[in-house]
Amino acid sequence: MNFHESHHRQHVRSRGSARSFGFIVTAVFFLIGLAPLLDESPPRWWALAIAFTFAGIAIFWPRSLRRVNELWISFGLMLHKVMTPLVFGILFFGAVTPVALLMKIFRKDPLKRMFDLRADSYWIDRDPPGPDRKTMRDQF
Repeated sequence: MNFHESHHRQHVRSRGSARSFGFIVTAVFFLIGLAPLLDESPPRWWALAIAFTFAGIAIFWPRSLRRVNELWISFGLMLHKVMTPLVFGILFFGAVTPVALLMKIFRKDPLKRMFDLRADSYWIDRDPPGPDRKTMRDQF
């Protein structure tokens, strides 16, 4: 079949550069190192040492971070495959299903899907009436 639009999934994942990965790790450890200053505690020197080490590596030798970056991305993809179904399952069975059951119990039908033999029409009259019919021409 020939469609005007391709429905094949060929997403190319762009992996961040090793240098940007190094700078992100630097920023995270820098924040971890300086966070105790908010409570007037001494900084975490070990985190600051890691931050400066990663900054130096990211600036002068970013190639060495390539493998660590690939491992980190692989870990993120694995975490995505586990956590996404888990979170959406909890969301569905914890929120959507109870609401649906309550609506069934209280016989609520907000979409008015039930068939009514006594109804002449399923048109819902609007009060006050909407815009004039002439305004609905050439909408696009």
